[in-house]
Amino acid sequence: MASLESTSNKRIALPVRVEPKVFFANERTFLSWLNFTVVLGGLAMGLLNFGDRIGRLSAVIFTCIAMGVMLYALYTFHWRATMIRNRESAPYDDRLGPTVLCVFLLAAVITNFWLRFSDL
Repeated sequence: MASLESTSNKRIALPVRVEPKVFFANERTFLSWLNFTVVLGGLAMGLLNFGDRIGRLSAVIFTCIAMGVMLYALYTFHWRATMIRNRESAPYDDRLGPTVLCVFLLAAVITNFWLRFSDL
């Protein structure tokens, strides 16, 4: 609840207004993350079915990353939905998730290239 101070130093409680589009934006962001994990899982399935030993190892790494991103997206969605429902004012931006995802994907791709070219 937001508060205003009047001239007599009394605090007046005003409810924070949450527009319906905020709930839909949270859901749209969650679905976007899930879309990415489905694409990453499809890549992993392709490597698993049509790859050699190194491809199967890379498929396991990409599958673990996709599952981790799914769980992170679910946790973030529920956290934001609870904060919106309770009308709490908090930073809703996500600075850590995309950075960690990029680091893990870069590590997986580097591992894949390292295994592929060290085998030659």
